[in-house]
Amino acid sequence: MKKNIVIGTRGSQLALWQANHVKSLLEKKYGIEVSLNIIKTKGDKIQDVPLSKVGGKGLFVKEIEEAMLRKEIDLAVHSMKDVPTEFPDGLGLVCILERENPFDVFVSNKYSSIKEMKSGDRLGTSSLRRQCQFLKLLPEIKVEFLRGNLDTRLKKAEEGEYDGIILAAAGMHRMGWKDRITEYLTQEDCVPAIAQGAIGIEARLNDKEVIDLLEPFNHTKSSYEVDAERAFLKTLEGGCQVPIGAYAQYNESDNTIFIEGIIGEPDGSVILKKSIQGKAEERINLGNKLAQELLSLGGKEILDRVYKEAI
Repeated sequence: MKKNIVIGTRGSQLALWQANHVKSLLEKKYGIEVSLNIIKTKGDKIQDVPLSKVGGKGLFVKEIEEAMLRKEIDLAVHSMKDVPTEFPDGLGLVCILERENPFDVFVSNKYSSIKEMKSGDRLGTSSLRRQCQFLKLLPEIKVEFLRGNLDTRLKKAEEGEYDGIILAAAGMHRMGWKDRITEYLTQEDCVPAIAQGAIGIEARLNDKEVIDLLEPFNHTKSSYEVDAERAFLKTLEGGCQVPIGAYAQYNESDNTIFIEGIIGEPDGSVILKKSIQGKAEERINLGNKLAQELLSLGGKEILDRVYKEAI
C-alpha cells in the first residue's frame, strides 16, 4: 500500500474543505499519510469576468489534471459541477462521494424570500442557469454579475452590494454557514447545475492501487444520479457557463431513475423543461435522450446563440 498520497486541489476555502474531507477519510481508514498540493486554475485567476464570457471548458480542473499527468499528485478532488465530461487520456472519475443538498439557496439582508424581491432589485449570480430561471420567475429584477470565492460573495451580499444572491446549498453546509442562509430554494424554483452538491475524485486510470483505496467511498445512489446528469450535459456539449440544468433522482426500491432538464434563454423569456424516467441501468441513454428532446424543442438554437455570443 502507498505510504503517502498527494491530493491536488484548488485553494479556495470550500475546495480545501473538500480535499481535507477526502484526506481524513483515507487517513482514518488506512492509516496512511495524505498531503495536499494546492494548484491555481485559470478559473481562479480570472475573477472579474463572467464565466460565460471566459470560454472554454475545464476552467477549474485543467491545471490540476496536468499535475496528475506529470505524477505530481495521485488524485484530484473536484466539485463535480466544475468537471467537464471529457478527460485527458489516462485520467477519469473513479469515485463519487455521497451527495450533499443539490439545490440553491437565497441569501439576503433585506428579504426573507426571493419572491419578495421588487422591480429594480439586484440579484447577484455569475450563472446563466440561475439567471434565466430567476428572470422567468421575477422578470422585473436585475440580475447582476457576481463572482469570487464563497466568503467573498457572502461579504458582498452582507454589505448591501446586492439585494440578494444565489449560492449552492452544499457549499454553505460544508463551510458551516447554514445560519447565513435566508431561504432554501426548490427544484421548482430553480433546477440545479449538473452534479451540484457532489464531490468527485479523479485519478490516473492505470493507478489500480489508488483506485482500490477509493472504491469503498463511492456512493452508488449519488454516482447513478451524477452519471445521468452528466450524460445530459455531454449531449448538450455544455459546461457551467451555459443556461442548462438537470437533476436526477435514483429510487433504490424499484431501481429507477427520474431526470428533469432545462435549457433557457439567458433573459428568462423561454425556459424549455422536460423530464424522463427509466431503469437505472439505462441512465446514460436516458440523460442523452432527454437532452436530444430539449435540443429538438428549440434548445439547439438557444445554445448556438449563447456559444456564439461567448466567443
